[in-house]
Amino acid sequence: MCNLTKSNRGSVKMANSSTGQNNKSFPVDESQVAGIKELLTSINQPQALAENLRKLLSSGGAEGLLSLVHSDRTSGADKSSIVQRRELLGTNALPAAPRNSFWQLFVDTFDDATLQILIAAAVVSLCIGIYDDPTTGYVEGLAILAAVLIVSVVTAVNDYQKESQFRDLSAANDDIDVVVIRSGKATQISVHDIVVGDVVCVEAGDQIPCDGVLLQYDGLQVDESALTGEPEDIDKDDSHDPFVLSGCTVEAGSAQFLAIAVGKNSQWGVIKSKLDQEQDQTPLQEKLDDMAAMIGYVGMAAAAATFVAMMYIKIVIKPEHLHDVTVFNHALEAFIIGVTIVVVAVPEGLPLAVTISLAYSTKQMLADQNLIRHLTACETMGNATNICSDKTGTLTENRMTVVKGWFANQKDEDASIPSGKKLTGSALNTILQGIACCSTARVVPADPSESTGPVQDTRPHVIGNKTEAALLIWAKTHYNDDCELRRVKAKFGTKGGSRLFPFSSARKCMSVLVHSDDSASYTLYHKGAAETVLENCSKYLDVDGTEQKMSAAKKEEFRSLIKEYASKALRCVVICHRFGAEKVVNIEKATVDELEKKLEKDMTLDALVGIVDPLRDDVIDAVSTCQRSGIFVRMVTGDNLDTAKAIAKEAGILTEGGITMEGSEFRKLSPAQLDAVLPKLQVLARSSPEDKHVLVQRLNGGLLPETEEEWLEAHPGRNFLKEKDLLLPGYKEEWAKQNIHGGEVVGVTGDGTNDGPALKAADVGLSMGLSGTDVAKKASDIIIMDDKFSSIVKAVLWGRSVFDNIRKFLQFQLTVNVVALTITFLSAIAGYKPPLNAVMMLWVNLIMDTMGALALGTEPPRAELLDRRPYRRDASLISRPMWRNILVQATYQLGLLVVLLNKGPQWFGCEDGSTHHFTIVFNAFVFCQVFNEFNAREIGDRFDPFRAMSGSPMFLVVIFFTVSAQWLIVEYGGDFTQTYPLSWDEWKITASLGAVSIPFGFIMRQIPVPEDPETFAGIGKSKKKFKASFLGTLVLVLLPVVAALIYQLYNEVEELKD
Repeated sequence: MCNLTKSNRGSVKMANSSTGQNNKSFPVDESQVAGIKELLTSINQPQALAENLRKLLSSGGAEGLLSLVHSDRTSGADKSSIVQRRELLGTNALPAAPRNSFWQLFVDTFDDATLQILIAAAVVSLCIGIYDDPTTGYVEGLAILAAVLIVSVVTAVNDYQKESQFRDLSAANDDIDVVVIRSGKATQISVHDIVVGDVVCVEAGDQIPCDGVLLQYDGLQVDESALTGEPEDIDKDDSHDPFVLSGCTVEAGSAQFLAIAVGKNSQWGVIKSKLDQEQDQTPLQEKLDDMAAMIGYVGMAAAAATFVAMMYIKIVIKPEHLHDVTVFNHALEAFIIGVTIVVVAVPEGLPLAVTISLAYSTKQMLADQNLIRHLTACETMGNATNICSDKTGTLTENRMTVVKGWFANQKDEDASIPSGKKLTGSALNTILQGIACCSTARVVPADPSESTGPVQDTRPHVIGNKTEAALLIWAKTHYNDDCELRRVKAKFGTKGGSRLFPFSSARKCMSVLVHSDDSASYTLYHKGAAETVLENCSKYLDVDGTEQKMSAAKKEEFRSLIKEYASKALRCVVICHRFGAEKVVNIEKATVDELEKKLEKDMTLDALVGIVDPLRDDVIDAVSTCQRSGIFVRMVTGDNLDTAKAIAKEAGILTEGGITMEGSEFRKLSPAQLDAVLPKLQVLARSSPEDKHVLVQRLNGGLLPETEEEWLEAHPGRNFLKEKDLLLPGYKEEWAKQNIHGGEVVGVTGDGTNDGPALKAADVGLSMGLSGTDVAKKASDIIIMDDKFSSIVKAVLWGRSVFDNIRKFLQFQLTVNVVALTITFLSAIAGYKPPLNAVMMLWVNLIMDTMGALALGTEPPRAELLDRRPYRRDASLISRPMWRNILVQATYQLGLLVVLLNKGPQWFGCEDGSTHHFTIVFNAFVFCQVFNEFNAREIGDRFDPFRAMSGSPMFLVVIFFTVSAQWLIVEYGGDFTQTYPLSWDEWKITASLGAVSIPFGFIMRQIPVPEDPETFAGIGKSKKKFKASFLGTLVLVLLPVVAALIYQLYNEVEELKD
């Protein structure tokens, strides 16, 4: 056996009953390899089952294939042949989907309507300029085209990097572990390391990693909808359909199969090579797209107003400096300025900032043991308000050890070490047989050759369930028992051999029907949750091997022992048996339901053990951090209530006033009763996967029935009108009335196949990378690679960092937008030529979009992000403190630019409206953005713009590039950028004026503008509600514009007086 199945629905058979041939050396002759490839391809044609089966049988069936590929059903492929097999028959790495080339991405950037308009305007400007002045008339048009080219190249580079990072993420997501048999030893390897000839082991919940032919199977059912589109599960056997195909999922049963096609040669590989996996937009990206569209409309209105104002000045006012300019040329210039305003106003950098931040965060999160399967999860996890966590392996170490026990009427208070009280005879054999056979786990001795590092790891390697492994280790340590030999003798998976019904999280138990060597009799061995299994036992095993009747007093003694163990945070497991199973059920046709109804009763209790699973060292701090962050942590476990309460108290999950409940009680509640309990429900014990699913549904409304038909589908035979408010999980309309803000944002952990529905219903499904099944991983959004709860907390931190980084960028960009649009518009209506020409505006656009997104979107997370509560689902992206920061900085920058427009010629000794004058304005404006980018690193009241700069290398690179490029543009742009080289004093003055943004950053944070407490969710107290009037908000929004208009009017009056 090799870590086999989780459920059985059919009979047991061995494909081609012969024992197989001895493993031979793998061939090196090219003709032999060609023959192998030809035959394997001929029996693995898509949608040709009958023909494939005919060719397989004509080639000698499974035994013929084993001989052909020089493998063996018992020992698998020889380890020494693996490298050669990979070289000759291929690797199991699936081909990547075709990707867009950089050139394709570059061409795609020109699909943007704004860029197309700008190109058209540049071409018109180029033609007219050359016509008017063949010597230098081409400069402005060419400069605009060059600027457009730069924007397109930068966009294409970002898109290319984004796709590369997404592919890297997908590759990491596809890298899972599988169990194969090599050289007679079960080994856990990466799915990419499978080769043709490997004997691969799969069980319910696993994804089939390559194409193969069955060697051994037990009730195997496979979901092939990924290949065929048909939703029905397919029964697999050696006579009708012995083929298993990569990309499909094992729904029930277990199997060992011979790998016949890997990687690009498999049926899934052929399909995948033709697929192009696309990345969906996240909710934050969609929200930002809407905001970008709204800002774009404002920009278009400003552009239209600027065009009208410039044309009005030319046609109606007719100022002297425009006498030599034709109406057409002026209209063209006004049009180009208008289009450039639209380019600057449309914040295409918003979605780009999300992409960059998510790409950066997901890569860094992988180092923190979080593999992001869906990008939405990264940002959503940051605002999680509830985490429903498993106990075993997540809060605890999943390092099980038997420490106490009752064995054949003998108590052992320290079962972790061998004692003098030894069992013997039939009692010992019964217990050891139950431990060995009623298990799917394997304990493999440590291989010194595989140990790395200075300290050699001598601990045995566990494959499979850790609870079962603890019992196997106990049997080996105390009695040197060979569990593998017992399993071989039991002949699991062979015709007439033993049957296996693996552990079910719904039933909390497992069973095996073991064939006796010396007779046709079968014995049921049963193992499971102590208090549940105890109730189905009517006898107990005595030390001499006899079965004694269990009196009421004896049963009560066992209940007390279970309670004692559970109160010490021990997992309680009972092992029992029943002889003569063949007299009660048909062994070959028996099903789980039949065993439960007919056989799993009147059993004899053999042993009751207490298994310790220590709390992880980091759990107490991690849980405390979550609670401080406003996140409600709940434990949802299948374990005993007393055990769960003990662990929950130790972890800090169960607090004073918290409610604990068992699944049986939970299921009896009505939706209204459960809603009343939820605010204090901290521990749900003895819960089934369905209980977890219902809990998530009531918390966030996920996948609740929305129509009467859906409700009746969930509750067949019930009365919708009479019982819709009485039965869980309720229905959408009823839930929505109780949760007007959209309910909780829920993160749920899961590792089993049956956890799939809960993981899907959750806002963020968190599967376990070490203990989780493939089905659970596929249903999840994030895979916790090390199974640790502290890694979940890191996911919250990164999620909050993404959200805050986007808001930092938004704060920075909106400031630039307000200033650039306002100054251009004011210049136009005042009769000035706009101080920022098209090329300058495009450079500013590059600074605030791509450069700003790179600088602020890659800021690392800070621990204090976990000191606040999560935001509500419908919270605005722009908070009140952000509006304060934007408006104060915009007011300063507008005031500065208006002053420079009016007083600049006087201060700097340059001609009013000259290129020299406008270059000074341009330089000061750019340096305002450079220094305001430091201010934008904080979105709240904290003033520390230069904090932890060493942790933000990308930010420093962007600042250095911006300043360097600005110097090149000003000093060497000339007619191309319409700039004038500045003196060293002019550089110092304009840079210093921009640096004043920093002290303004301090001043603005002294203005008391608290965040609205209503935007927060989660646990914790709200501060006093801050009420803002509509009039106050309007004044804040209009303040920069009004201030600039008043100042401009004052200067106009002064000029008239002169």
